[in-house]
Amino acid sequence: MRTLQDPTQPMIAVRDLHFRYGDHHAVRGVSLEVQPGEVYALLGTNGAGKTTTLELIQGFRRPVSGSISVMGVDPRANQALIRRRTGAMLQEAGFFPELTVRSTVRLWSELSSRVDDVDSIIERVGLSHKRTTRVQSLSGGERRRLDLAVTIWGSPDLIILDEPTTGLDPASRMTLWSLVRQLRDHGTTVVLTTHQLEEAESLADRVAIMHQGKVAVSGTLDEVLATEPARVTFDVAVAAGTGWLADHPRGVAFSHREVRRPHGARMEVQVSGADPVANLRWLLDAAARSRVDLERLRANPASLEEVFLRVRSMDLMQSHDQQDSEVSA
Repeated sequence: MRTLQDPTQPMIAVRDLHFRYGDHHAVRGVSLEVQPGEVYALLGTNGAGKTTTLELIQGFRRPVSGSISVMGVDPRANQALIRRRTGAMLQEAGFFPELTVRSTVRLWSELSSRVDDVDSIIERVGLSHKRTTRVQSLSGGERRRLDLAVTIWGSPDLIILDEPTTGLDPASRMTLWSLVRQLRDHGTTVVLTTHQLEEAESLADRVAIMHQGKVAVSGTLDEVLATEPARVTFDVAVAAGTGWLADHPRGVAFSHREVRRPHGARMEVQVSGADPVANLRWLLDAAARSRVDLERLRANPASLEEVFLRVRSMDLMQSHDQQDSEVSA
């Protein structure tokens, strides 16, 4: 068996994982790998199975079938060993409201098997000025930083962040994002769950989106975004029409609609395809040949939101198909 010190293997390796709650098949053949020192975002629609998958990875549940390796060992059979090397930040922490920030971290230091310096950790999460403030007087963003302080206590090799910025204002969110990047830069592996897709786009090295208990799409952020076409949008005079776009390259599609702008009616056109750079070159050449002026020209890569919505629409379509099948039966 590989030891916890071997840095050449995945931090987490999941193979064909299955789990049921009675008759409900919550996790259906999930396979994924998380490499050391990366931020991995595990996303999913409601009921997709991501929370159950995380519980299985942490050894809280026993899978029906499949294998899980965390730092080279079975997390269910080696829970104490994994706990010593893992920090977890839940959506809500159970702090004592009457304790100060420093007392809270000091209490945690006495409970944890990992060793660190109380004041250094408080400074690292930007709470030095709140060291003597009671938890009940902290803002939401400050409490999340305190959550992070106890999570990163003793520099764990693996950190799991469950919706870390829910309810935070933009400034607090940016601060926490910066802390996550610092953790990654120091070699910590971070598994992140979030409903804020902008957060995943900003932080994640790799992404997996779960759907109905399976991983619907996964890969680096660029690989996942490449599953949706990039777009170029622009306005033209209504009189110009779209006939000049008819001779478009293979794999390119376009749509249009009439819109009202402050300076009058215009035709808004959207061109999509796999290669936005080539599409833009063709578009500019076609416009020049046809003497068409392109207004409000914008090149937009696909977003994680579009990929997520496509996965979600699969869920809705399958639900409708199932209902139709039941009605037909």
